[in-house]
Amino acid sequence: MFTKSTPNPARIAPVPPAGRSAGRPRLVALDGLRLIAALLVVFHHYVGFAGGPGRDESAWTKPAWVVFPKAENVASYGWVGVELFFIISGFVICMSSWGRGPGAFFKSRVVRLYPAYWFAVLATTAVLTVWPMVRKPLGLRDTLLNLTMFQSPFGAESVDAVYWTLWVEMRFYLLFALVVWKGVTYRRVVLFCCLWTIASILVMDGRLPSAEYFAMPEYSSYFIAGMAMYLMYRFRPTALLWGIVGISWLFSVHAVSQYSVGLGRWLGRPMYAAPAVLLVTLAYLVMAALALGWLDWVRGRWLTVAGAVTYPLYLLHEHIGWTGIRLLRDRVPAWPLVIGMTLGMVAAAWLVHRLVERPVARMLSTRLAAGMADLRERPMDRAA
Repeated sequence: MFTKSTPNPARIAPVPPAGRSAGRPRLVALDGLRLIAALLVVFHHYVGFAGGPGRDESAWTKPAWVVFPKAENVASYGWVGVELFFIISGFVICMSSWGRGPGAFFKSRVVRLYPAYWFAVLATTAVLTVWPMVRKPLGLRDTLLNLTMFQSPFGAESVDAVYWTLWVEMRFYLLFALVVWKGVTYRRVVLFCCLWTIASILVMDGRLPSAEYFAMPEYSSYFIAGMAMYLMYRFRPTALLWGIVGISWLFSVHAVSQYSVGLGRWLGRPMYAAPAVLLVTLAYLVMAALALGWLDWVRGRWLTVAGAVTYPLYLLHEHIGWTGIRLLRDRVPAWPLVIGMTLGMVAAAWLVHRLVERPVARMLSTRLAAGMADLRERPMDRAA
């Protein structure tokens, strides 16, 4: 078994540099995997996801297999990119929260998630207002509620359908904040993974129905596997960690098999579980290779840039891209239009990253740091 010269896993490891693990260089391969996951989702939405019979909810106003008779069979499984995103998230959140307290953890999540998201909400609303083709814009109240990222618990629609994953991520952060509050250590992360797995099993068995909202049994396995793989990367692989990953993989296979059948019913054509199982297994394998250090050789500054644009690309691509395709579909052949729209969305994401995300994140980080510093200085304030 692959081993590394590492600290004792029972102890708190030294705080690594921001975004790195125990003094290692940046995991550039992780940025590449982010890009692959984002492009899989884009490919799915542009080529493999068009409304079923009688539906007019996407770019082409006709079933995807009519526009792309061969490629649709492949692209219809691109949604597995979301599952890869969730595994990566478990890995990255465990890595980036090591040695941080709750305040720093909260600040890092706000600064990472909100600047690009705020822009995407406003930009998507503007596009849908001018060209209400694929969907009508939400009302002012629901649009403003979207800016909080908490529209789902209030029962409001999302400005863009892809935002559903953000609330899943948020619930993961809220759960993991319990570990951060106590201090992130090897033992606590392992215990958290085991307890979350047990809770998910009990919920699926109907024993803890009230816990389903936070246990998220349909998604928990991906985050749990990502966290276990980070422990492999930071320390060393053990039978216990492999067991956590293996059980998570089995649960993931079950989840994607069920989703494939349901999506097939929605699209109005049969979809089989085997391709989804193969893709999610490949996602586990490539993340395991990363955890074992087999991808440490991957280098390239362009991959770091690509990793930075994946989040705004994910936020912007669906309804804005569908609108662009709807406007141009009668004048540009399907494949050149898909390629051009994808490249256009990547370019737009890069501009959002450089002109919006980075400067707003810096300002937000400064303001939040000042606010938390003020909070720490006034721990015993009493009402007059």
